[in-house]
Amino acid sequence: MTETAVIYSNGSQECERMASLLRSLGGEFLEYKLNEHFTQRGFESEFGINAEYPQINIGYKHVGSMKETLQYMKEQGLFE
Repeated sequence: MTETAVIYSNGSQECERMASLLRSLGGEFLEYKLNEHFTQRGFESEFGINAEYPQINIGYKHVGSMKETLQYMKEQGLFE
C-alpha cells in the first residue's frame, strides 16, 4: 500500500486487527486513539452518531468501517 492510512481507534479487537493487517501489508499508518487524540463527541461529529470503530482513511479518502475497508482493499487488489 503506497498511501498513508489513518485508523480512528477505541482499542477494540477490531481496531487491533486492522492495525495488524495494515502492518502486514507494509503500509504506513497513523493510529488515533479515543481519549488520547480525540473525544467520543469529536468522533461522532466527524463520522456520525452510528459510526463503528475503527474508522479508516486511506490517503485523503474516508473509506469507512473495518468491513468497508476490507471491501475497498479487495477492490484495489491489495490481497492478491
